[in-house]
Amino acid sequence: MKKLAIILLSTFLFLPRTVDSTERDGELSEAQKETFSNSTATQLLYFTDVPETPRLAVASMTYSDLELTSESSMLPKETLLDVETILTNSKGVKVFQLADGTYIEASRNLIFDDSIISSESIDETRWLKNSSSLYSAPYTYGVAKQANTLSAGDKLHLVEKAVTYYGTYYKLENGGWISEEDTSTTDTRMLKVQALLNSKYNKSNYSIYVKQLTTQSIAGINMDQNMYAASVAKLATLYVTQEKINTGELSYSQKWTYIDAVNHFNGSYDPSGSGKLNKEADNKDYSVDELLQLTAKHSDNVAANMLGYYAANQFDSSFYQTVRTIAGQSWDMTGRQLSAHSAGNLMEAIYYQNGRIIDYLSQTDFDTERISKNIPVKVAHKIGDAYDYKHDVAIVYTDSPFILSIFTDKASYDDISQIADDIYNILK
Repeated sequence: MKKLAIILLSTFLFLPRTVDSTERDGELSEAQKETFSNSTATQLLYFTDVPETPRLAVASMTYSDLELTSESSMLPKETLLDVETILTNSKGVKVFQLADGTYIEASRNLIFDDSIISSESIDETRWLKNSSSLYSAPYTYGVAKQANTLSAGDKLHLVEKAVTYYGTYYKLENGGWISEEDTSTTDTRMLKVQALLNSKYNKSNYSIYVKQLTTQSIAGINMDQNMYAASVAKLATLYVTQEKINTGELSYSQKWTYIDAVNHFNGSYDPSGSGKLNKEADNKDYSVDELLQLTAKHSDNVAANMLGYYAANQFDSSFYQTVRTIAGQSWDMTGRQLSAHSAGNLMEAIYYQNGRIIDYLSQTDFDTERISKNIPVKVAHKIGDAYDYKHDVAIVYTDSPFILSIFTDKASYDDISQIADDIYNILK
């Protein structure tokens, strides 16, 4: 806008004009001065009235004459001017006459109105982006800062909005004003989650990944560090089975026979591990829905093997390609070396499938421990246990659902619960 005004002003100044013989060289007639003063360019470049609180934007020279030819003194930036009146000199330039008898060009490039330009009542929620200053009033020069206990990720209830030369400011419900630049219309609580992880859980035996699904914001500690994943790897089998149901390739009612081969292919689980099905093949038929429930609710090794054998085609290349794309890393069904991040990605994909396995993962044998132990909202989760490794990967259904994936080495179930509780208390 200022560039446009300069062009317009320059055009006006250099237009050819007829000079009356009574005019001195360089001066404008009264009619020309009036035309110049009322032009759009002049309105943009110069004050036409005395501002409420005129202050210097830059160090500026004052003059002893209205024509601004005889220098008086240099005033420093941010000087508050005591203006008596506004005048127009012989060249049509707007000039402030100061109380000490000196003059200064009334240019908006030199001077700004250091007052509240506009204000209005609002009822708005924003979020704090980072640590910021809190002011006693909308910021103008010299406004004092207040004691400030705000931190990044805080939810802000705003009740008033004001605009000054320095920007837009919001009044908090509990008092104090904050710059718009320090706020966000998008939920920033994940900044608090990251600060928590950095300060309390930055340990080499933890791999933690958190993702808020509405904002897609991520926080984590060692989130790409691989650990032995144990039964967490079953998430891939659950996902692929549910996807084939969603696309019509499989149905919940379809049945498969429990034959010996389901426990003896590359990547199958030891049938003697967790679960309710017979550890040896019984040649009975089981529906896809039964196998999904057994795998999700009870972490049944044989049921997971049957899904892997029939639905995932014994973990063929198509299975691995599909899962790798979603997980963001090679999904290892044999060595089962995975990260909290990749497991979180699989759980997020399951969230978007919105199939029956969500309900089954919300009603497991393990709901009274780990992530879901103390959290009062719906939690769909898959645990993994082996040796010193204890893990849990969950969807936590707050108003803004989030993925929480916690892998640990030589930690307890209560350690996992404490991590989950701390994160939930921020994102609930």
